[in-house]
Formats: sequence, C-alpha cells, structure tokens
Amino acid sequence: MTLYIPFICLAIGCALNWKGLPQGVLKITDRIVTFSLILLMAVIGLNVGTSEQVMNNLGRIGFNCLVLCLGAILFAVSLFVLLEKTVMPLEEIRQKLLEEKGLDIKLPKKGKGPDPLAFILPASIIAGILAGRFLVPDISDGALDTILNVSLVLLYTGAGVSLASARTAFDYLKKLGFRILLMPIAIFVGGILSGAVFGKILGVDLLWSVTASASMGYYSLPGAFMTEAYGVEAGVYGFMVNVLRDVCTIILMPLLTRISKGAPIASGAGGCMDTMFVPVSRAVGPELSLAALLVGALVTIIVPFWLPLSGMILG
Repeated sequence: MTLYIPFICLAIGCALNWKGLPQGVLKITDRIVTFSLILLMAVIGLNVGTSEQVMNNLGRIGFNCLVLCLGAILFAVSLFVLLEKTVMPLEEIRQKLLEEKGLDIKLPKKGKGPDPLAFILPASIIAGILAGRFLVPDISDGALDTILNVSLVLLYTGAGVSLASARTAFDYLKKLGFRILLMPIAIFVGGILSGAVFGKILGVDLLWSVTASASMGYYSLPGAFMTEAYGVEAGVYGFMVNVLRDVCTIILMPLLTRISKGAPIASGAGGCMDTMFVPVSRAVGPELSLAALLVGALVTIIVPFWLPLSGMILG
C-alpha cells in the first residue's frame, strides 16, 4: 500500500466521527474492522500458502527463518523496554496526560477470559495457508493485492473513526516529541544485532540473516530484492523472516502486552503501518495508536535504503 494512503484513510475516518456518530453506527464500524482484520490475516496466510519458494523450503530454512524472526522480536522488544525504563516512559506519559485531561488513569478492566481474536486471528492465518496450498494455489498476486488493499482501507478508515473518539492520541504524540524517533531506531538496531547473533549460531550467511532481520516486517520488498541480488534461497529468507514477524506478533500479543506498553509496537515494526496497525493499536490503547502508525511509516521508509546498503556493508 502506498505510504500516504493509511494517513488519508485515517483522516477520513476521523472526519466522519469528529462530531460524534450514533452508537449503532460505531458498533457496525467495529464489526467491519474486525471482519477486515480477519480477512487480512487470511490474506497473509494465502501469500505464504501460494508461494512455491516458501512451501518448498519449510524444513531447515523454515526453522532458520522462525528463529531469526523470534530473535529480531526479542532484541527489538528488549531495546524498547530499555528505552521505556530510561528516556521514554510510555505508561507514565500516558497517565500524566490523562491526569491533565481529568480522565480516569486506570487501565481498562479486562474481561473474564482472553480476547477471542487472540485465537481467531492465528486460526485465520493458518486457514489462509491451507487454502493457498490446497484450495486456491493458482490465485493471482493481483487478486491477493486487491483483497489486501481493500481490507487495509476499511481497517484504517475504521481506525480513524476510533481515533476521533480518543483525541488524546494527538496530545500523546506531542508529548513524545522527537523521542518517537528512538522507536524505529531501536527496532532497526535490534534487527541488525539479532541477525548477526542468530545468523552466526544457525550458520546462515550473515548478509542474508542481517538483511532479512533488519527489514523489520516489510516482507514484500526484501523478498524480491534479495532474490534478485543474492538468489532464490536468500529471497526465501527475506520473505519468510518478515512475514513470520506478522504471524508471531499476533500469536505473541498476549505476552507482549504483559512485557511493556511499547512491546507490541517493537514486535509489529513495519507492520504497524499496515497489517499490524489494528492489532497493535488494540493492544497499546488509543493514546499510542498514532505513535505506532508513525513508527511503522518511518520503518517502511528506512527499508528501501537499507536493502542495497546492507550489501555494500556486508557483501
């Protein structure tokens, strides 16, 4: 999706609800967002299931990609926690902001059980993989891109409607200021370090492991670039490490929310600008949702420069 489209859709959603929509309309919007999110996860699965390169290399390469993905998440989250404990106390900033606004600073009470989406979304990804492998293996990339983009437009417009109901998000972004730039830097550095460490442990070419791990969830471009530059096997790493980041972020979301306020953003990385925006926003709350989107956009800008640069540095 083009970089500016999410911001346009958010603006449209905010405008629609700026003066307040009826509760019935808001409930319908929430259902549309939930349906679009499930559809989006299925499309991610379809992208995996229909890829011969990926499905034919799910053994050793698949294991290596999973380890590299989890390593990138681990390092990024660790650096985020360090930031939150030093220069960027996200929860403390949130509480002060709400206190200034005269709002309740307590976290919302959790329901009696886990959020059903915690099970539905991973199941949707698995269903998409199986469908792509066995039911619609010949579905075109154009059809998948169309479904993906329609889902994202609905998600972002719905998210904009929600943002208009929680305008503290804009104030929160102001309070973070330039510190928000530390977030994509932490994700990027975490990817480089984890790629170097786990690439060495697994015996994977360091150029491949570092380039893939530091691509921060932006799976389409690294897969294509690394295939053309370094061969098919390298391209599989570029794609799988980063598409698995979306999958693992969804599966690990209950754990990430327990670790720290910013951990879901660190894990979602570039996906916070598209596929992971709504899941991450629901996890971090409305105040941090705009910050998550901006981090995703910054990461997405970094990756196209990083891919050729990594070859110059590590090649």
